[in-house]
Amino acid sequence: MSKIPKIFKNFYFVAGSVFLIWMLFLDNNDIISQLKLSSKYNDLQDQKEYYQEKIKEVEVDRAGLLSDEELLEKFARERYLMKKKEEDLFIIVEEEE
Repeated sequence: MSKIPKIFKNFYFVAGSVFLIWMLFLDNNDIISQLKLSSKYNDLQDQKEYYQEKIKEVEVDRAGLLSDEELLEKFARERYLMKKKEEDLFIIVEEEE
């Protein structure tokens, strides 16, 4: 017992050390979990920015479509393969080799 340094015999140091080790490595909110959550948060922030940009693009396209009849017709024909009653529609699909 005499070879143990005096600081390691101190109750407050031992209790504080055990508490610190518990909080850093053994608790549900340990350092590793916090780093993973931080990384996930940053990824979600990047996704949020991406989707906000896409929303702005769609709003601009929507405003353009609602204001221009020719553009709306072109969009409907290309995107949804719509046609007039007297027209025939041919869809050409390229075969992959």
